[in-house]
Amino acid sequence: MEVPLNPIGREEIHRLESILLFATLFRPEVIELIKDPAERLTWVDSLAVAAGAIAREKAGMTVREIAEELGRTEATIRKHLKGETKAGQLVRETYELIKQGKLDELVRNVEVLAKGGQLVALEEYEKLKREKEELEAKLNELRERLKELEAQNRELQAKLENVRKVLNDALERIREIEKLL
Repeated sequence: MEVPLNPIGREEIHRLESILLFATLFRPEVIELIKDPAERLTWVDSLAVAAGAIAREKAGMTVREIAEELGRTEATIRKHLKGETKAGQLVRETYELIKQGKLDELVRNVEVLAKGGQLVALEEYEKLKREKEELEAKLNELRERLKELEAQNRELQAKLENVRKVLNDALERIREIEKLL
C-alpha cells in the first residue's frame, strides 16, 4: 500500500495520520520519551494531534479547518505545524523519513498492524519467502515425478492386461486339450 504523502480525501488523510502517529511512536527516541507512565498519555495525545495536523496540512487544509476538525486551538495547531513543539518536530521528521523511503519497513509493519495482521521482521519475511519458494520447487518436482509414475503405472497396467490375455488364451487351449484327451 502506498503512503499518501499528499492525501486527497478523508480516507487518505486518516491513513497518513495513522502511519505518521504509529511510525513516530515506534521510533527508538520516542519510545525512550514515553517510557515514563506519567508522561505517556500526554505524549501520545500530543503526537496524535501533531500527526493529525500534519496529515491535514499535506491535504491542503487551513489552520482554522485543522483546528476545528481536531478540536484544538489554532495556536496549538500552528505550533505543531511549525515544529515549535517536540511532538510537531518528531512527526515532521517522521514525515520526511517516510518521504525519503527510510522508514519503509516500519511503514509496512504499521500497515500490517492496521489490517489486523501480525508483525514479521524483514529478515524473517525473507527467510519465509525463500522457504516458500523452495517448497514450491519441491512440490513441482514431486508433481513431475508423480506424472512419471502414473505413466509407468499405465504402461505396467497395459503389460499386465497383455499377460492376462496370454494366460487366458493358454488356459483356454489347455481346456481344449483336456477335452480331447
